Amino acid sequence: MFVKNTWYVAAWDKEVTADGLFSRTLIGVPVLMYRDSTGTLVALEDRCCHRGAPLSMGRREGDCVRCMYHGLKFDASGACVEAPAQARIPPQARVNTFPVVERNRWIWIWMGDPERADAALIPDTQWLDHPDWRSLDGYIHYDVNYLLIADNLLDFSHLPFVHPTTLGGGEDYAAVAPKVERLPDGVRITRWTMNTEAPPFAAKVKNWPGRVDRWNIYNFTVPGILIMDSGMAPTGTGAQEGQRVDAAEFRGCQALTPETATSTHYFFAHPHNFAIDRPEVTASIHQSVVTAFDEDREIITAQQRSLSLAPDFKMVPLAIDAALSQFRWVVSRRVQEEQQLAPTVIPIATAPEAA
Repeated sequence: MFVKNTWYVAAWDKEVTADGLFSRTLIGVPVLMYRDSTGTLVALEDRCCHRGAPLSMGRREGDCVRCMYHGLKFDASGACVEAPAQARIPPQARVNTFPVVERNRWIWIWMGDPERADAALIPDTQWLDHPDWRSLDGYIHYDVNYLLIADNLLDFSHLPFVHPTTLGGGEDYAAVAPKVERLPDGVRITRWTMNTEAPPFAAKVKNWPGRVDRWNIYNFTVPGILIMDSGMAPTGTGAQEGQRVDAAEFRGCQALTPETATSTHYFFAHPHNFAIDRPEVTASIHQSVVTAFDEDREIITAQQRSLSLAPDFKMVPLAIDAALSQFRWVVSRRVQEEQQLAPTVIPIATAPEAA
C-alpha cells in the first residue's frame, strides 16, 4: 500500500515536451502527461474508460488526446468529447485527472483526493534551478520496493563500505552516531564527522590542505523526499559553529516515487555552489553521484532478491536503524489513516431467488 494524499515527483520538466505524450506508472497507476497549447501541464490516467487501452498509444489532437483503439477523444479535464458512432456520450465516459505542479525543474503530482492537494506542501528544492548553484539531472529505475531504497538513504553508515571510491571517505565516518529527530511527516538526520578524510568525489574537484570536518544534515519526509545540506570544510575552521570557511557545499535533492510494489523511480541532483563557472566540476560531481547510486542499486537489488527467497526472514535491528524505523512507522501510520478515511462501500441488497 502507498500513501496517496501527498506530492510525488512524476518527472523532470524536460521529460514532458511541448507536443508529445509522456507516460509513467506511479504508485501502480499509469499516468499520461502532456502540455496543452499554453504549456500548462495535463495529467490523465493513462487508461481509456471504454476498454482500458493506454491513451499514450493514442495521438494528440490540439489540447485533446484520442484513443487509437476505438477512437474516443478526451479533453484536458478527462471528459470524453467525441466517440465515433455515438449520438450521445454517457456522462461517466471520462478518465481520472491528477493535480500537477511544475516547480524548480520537478513535476509534482498528487495521486489522492484532489480536494486536499495543497501546493504549499511541496518541499523546497530551489537549488535545482537557482543561479548560484549548479547540478545535472539524474534518474535511475530500480526493480525493488521503494522502502528498501529509503532504508539505504536513512543510514549513511554504509558510505565507506558501498562507496569507498566515490562518496565514502574514511571508515571513521561510519563510527559516528547521527542525531535523529522526529518530524511530523518524517525524520531529520544530522551527522558531523570531524577531522576526517575528504571523500574521493570532493577531493577530485577541490584542493584540500589536509583533513576536513564533514556534515550531512537532511530531512527525509513522506513519500520519500530527501533534502540535504551537506559539505566539508578544512578541519578546525568552525564549520560546526556555522563558519563555513573555504567550504564545499552541496544541496542534495532526491525523490523516491514507487512505480509498483517492486519497482521505483529515483530522481536526484546534487547542486553545488562553488566553481559554478566550471562545467567540468559539475560533470565530475554528477558522475561520482551516478556511480555511487549505481553501487547502491547493485547491493539493494541483491538484497531484494535475497529477501524474496525468504519471506519469513526477520531483520535484526541495530541502533543505526533508528531513522529508518521511524520513517517506516510514519509511512505505516499515514497509510492506516487514509484507509480509515476511505468511504465505506455498502453492498446493495439483492432480492432472494424464488424458491
